[in-house]
Amino acid sequence: MDKVLFLAMTGARENMLAQQAHANNLANANTTGFKADLAQARAMQVFGEGHASRVYAQTERPATDVTSGTLIETERQLDVAVAGEGWFAVIRPDGTEGYTRAGSLQINAANQLVTGSGLPVMGNGGIPVILPPFDSVEIATDGTITVRPLGENAAELLVADQIKLVNPDPKTMFKGPDGLMTTGNPNPEQPDPNVRIRSGYLEASNVNAVSELTGIISSSRQFEMQIKMMKTAEENSESAASILKMS
Repeated sequence: MDKVLFLAMTGARENMLAQQAHANNLANANTTGFKADLAQARAMQVFGEGHASRVYAQTERPATDVTSGTLIETERQLDVAVAGEGWFAVIRPDGTEGYTRAGSLQINAANQLVTGSGLPVMGNGGIPVILPPFDSVEIATDGTITVRPLGENAAELLVADQIKLVNPDPKTMFKGPDGLMTTGNPNPEQPDPNVRIRSGYLEASNVNAVSELTGIISSSRQFEMQIKMMKTAEENSESAASILKMS
């Protein structure tokens, strides 16, 4: 009985984790640059006395769907989207480097270029991008930021910085608890000159709402099956106990 109960319990646990992943994806279906999480579990044989006829479910590191979302034109100067492969580098609160494709950029009170969640955008020098007060700003396809300082004429242009654009091997990337992508390598990634961005555009989430809804329904039915297995194990145990009392 205990083995069946344990196997059903591990299956139910993985179904609950899958439900969480699908629900989180649906909640971020309209979040700029969001990448859908994939629910993963591995079937592992139970070895021990007797035949290895049982299989339990083991949690795998959640994977992320890194395919590109649709580019939406906004005509806003500080909205940028990566065209093709690549990521923006941002600075986490602990000082480490993270990667995102959420390009709804803003200027904070310290004149830093930050993401919509307030994280400083990293320049090619490995420090936050800081812009002087400006009348206009342009971001080139290679991430170079050119501004016309406040009060200057149209000919007085200043190259302020260049956004750090990277393109790590997708196989080495995973999503951290803060929602940023990372490689797990403590060394910063080198800028990739082949990554291109488009100013005036934002990348939509790559979540497929229909797929997520069907995933939730499928996980729910699998969870119900696991609960039935637990109840069956309980009934078998009660029947076995009754037989022992009679004897």
